[in-house]
Amino acid sequence: MKYPRIRDLREDRDIRQKEIAAYLNVSQNTYSQYENGVIELTTPTLIALADYYGVSVDYLLGRTDRPEMNK
Repeated sequence: MKYPRIRDLREDRDIRQKEIAAYLNVSQNTYSQYENGVIELTTPTLIALADYYGVSVDYLLGRTDRPEMNK
């Protein structure tokens, strides 16, 4: 599964893959593979990315076009 929204969010904020990889405690190559759908995102990684960007997991997965988190 590809995750185009994690790339879009990163690029919109002018953040390099290396920075997000460090936040997730993975290599830049691993993070690149997440963006390209080579490696599936694990639940903890998906939650960490949603928290980092302040969006919902459903938004990252493309299940909704509304980035807001339900609280």
